[in-house]
Amino acid sequence: MTHTGKCYCGDIRFEFDDPIHSQLLCHCRECRYLSGGEPNASIVISEDKFRVTKGELNTFAREDLENPRTRFFCKNCGTHICVKSPPRPGMLVLKIGTLDDHSWFSPQAAIFCVDQQPFHQIPANVPSFDKTPPPK
Repeated sequence: MTHTGKCYCGDIRFEFDDPIHSQLLCHCRECRYLSGGEPNASIVISEDKFRVTKGELNTFAREDLENPRTRFFCKNCGTHICVKSPPRPGMLVLKIGTLDDHSWFSPQAAIFCVDQQPFHQIPANVPSFDKTPPPK
């Protein structure tokens, strides 16, 4: 299946094909900076299945970190679309709110709950982990 999305202003449009490797709520401090305070709702997809169909994504990576994440965003409205994360080679972590239809989103895990704040709610059926789930 092909999924489509865009930035807030519409200057960026993108699409990607299944599979979706995971659906997550991330409570880490970095994600909360980027979301404005709430856990980040995102999916993990294959980088080679992602295509920008309109516009050009800008990037940002912190220069003070040894292995920084590369963030992709719209230069006009600032919408954060996705991130390339060194611990997940070949994958992109895509922000679920940028999809045209994300009604199907159902988090499989809440991660970095060590940073969870008292006002954050995790659905009862979603497993939570202090950092990331143990390898299978």
